[in-house]
Amino acid sequence: MSGGLERLAQLRLVAFDVDGVFTDGRFYLSDDGIETKAFHTQDGYGIRRLIDSGIEVAVISGRNSGAVEKRMEELGVAHVVLGCKDKVAAMDDLAASLGIEVRDCAFVGDDMPDLALLGHVGFSVAVANAVQVVQERCDYITRKPGGAGAVREVCDLVVAATSP
Repeated sequence: MSGGLERLAQLRLVAFDVDGVFTDGRFYLSDDGIETKAFHTQDGYGIRRLIDSGIEVAVISGRNSGAVEKRMEELGVAHVVLGCKDKVAAMDDLAASLGIEVRDCAFVGDDMPDLALLGHVGFSVAVANAVQVVQERCDYITRKPGGAGAVREVCDLVVAATSP
């Protein structure tokens, strides 16, 4: 871990990758081309707590997914960027539109496409099942893997750090 958890108190936006973070990295594709994903309900509760605490929440993913759109809508996540080719630019645009400095943003990822954004934000998080190079470059590594409570773990940490 290269950074201190004290930086959590300054966070105003937490963004998450989806596959491998909200999910265990697997998706199911039917013969008809319909994709399904499994989400952890405790992660959903964590997201709601994070939003209720006044922290902005975003999803930035390289893939398009109707399942992700539906789940994020259910959770009240207002900032959903799917099919993203440049995650750093997406974060910069989102932060600017919200009047938030990128140093006051966190990102949670698991694989190589997340590296640039993880190195760009003020606080970077790798899930427990992230590839080794991602873990080595992040400020915090969750105890729980993606799809099995990692999102909730991050939410609980941020809520605890930012609550008066």
